Amino acid sequence: MHSSDSSPRHTIQSHAPSDSVTGSVSDSASTPQETGKAPINWTNMILFTVTPALAVTLVPAYGWIEGYDAFEWSMFAVMMVFCGMSITAGYHRLWSHKTYEAHASVRFLFALGGAFALQNDVLNWASDHRRHHQHVDNNDNDPYSAGRGFWFSHIGWILRHYDSAKDDFSNVKDLQRDPIVMWQHRNYLLLVLIMNIGLPAFIGFLHGDIIAGLLLGGLLRLVLSQHATYFINSLAHMWGTRPYSDSSSARDNTLLALITYGEGYHNYHHTFQWDYRNGIRWWHFDPTKWLIRSLERVGLASGLKRCAPDKIERAKLERQFQLAAQKCERLAVEGDWRSRLEAEYEAILHTVQQWAEHRQAWYEAKGKELQEHLSHLERQQLKAHYLEFKYKLKLQKQRWQIVVQTLATPEPRIA
Repeated sequence: MHSSDSSPRHTIQSHAPSDSVTGSVSDSASTPQETGKAPINWTNMILFTVTPALAVTLVPAYGWIEGYDAFEWSMFAVMMVFCGMSITAGYHRLWSHKTYEAHASVRFLFALGGAFALQNDVLNWASDHRRHHQHVDNNDNDPYSAGRGFWFSHIGWILRHYDSAKDDFSNVKDLQRDPIVMWQHRNYLLLVLIMNIGLPAFIGFLHGDIIAGLLLGGLLRLVLSQHATYFINSLAHMWGTRPYSDSSSARDNTLLALITYGEGYHNYHHTFQWDYRNGIRWWHFDPTKWLIRSLERVGLASGLKRCAPDKIERAKLERQFQLAAQKCERLAVEGDWRSRLEAEYEAILHTVQQWAEHRQAWYEAKGKELQEHLSHLERQQLKAHYLEFKYKLKLQKQRWQIVVQTLATPEPRIA
């Protein structure tokens, strides 16, 4: 398959990657290439038209006539997860953002799973995704800019040869040094056929129903896994909240996280793209994070990158300050509300700084090297200071929320 006139792109990728070095930059949009002017990519147009049509007709028809058993549905579910996690943990968080390092065996499985998902090879996927983060929402340079509408960012960008999705591997030179990435790049079409036709047919043969294997493990799994990923490009930039930053259209959306293996916390991801987590709280549904952490525990992953907690807190506070100020201005709140808001904002930032410093000192004290030089009493004192400022920050955050809510709530007028 080709998705570009100049070089083979096999089948188009999806998701949202970034240059592991370049930050998330929201460039001002200019006039993009007109939708009707870009040449049609007939390979992708046929593929993404025919496969959904067959999925909604052949799959239920065969189920009505022959039926599917528990084993076949189980294989469908396993293949869905394998494809999805290969994209989220492999293509996205490993190769596009370099948020951790993985053993060759893990990279090999992710390369197979990526071909199974039929979302282009690693090199093309990561290159597009890094450009997306570098030029997010710029209609000229973001390959799947949400500024061009739901349809374009969801799937339209891969149905035509747009200038914003031109082949350019200058931003993935690091990946060109990965032998597994280059092996998959060279053999992508063969791997696509083996994984999408050969594997489902073989499992179906072993179970005694090749057609059921192809329909569930091949066709239905392909369509659903692709569109689940495409929702991150489209819906996750249109529906949800922006608790960390408004510098891009990316949103946090818990519902999307449920069907995208944790990728729905997209505002956090665009704000802190180098973090191996998307959902940072223990209750956040992020199976990709859990997989990466599990791989680390068995020695198959290392170098997991996490954003410092104080940076996360500062980002949230800055966003809350911004929203509170905007609401006060919109409601024409009387009095010197800005001075009060700024005073509270500076106070809580100071507490965050103190908490971060004592937290760092305590965590360093728990390290093996410092344990040999610090007495038990000294370590307990560091811990006590850390817990003290942790509690102080908790109280300060409660006070901050009260101030924000009070300022942004207009007082009732007495007739």
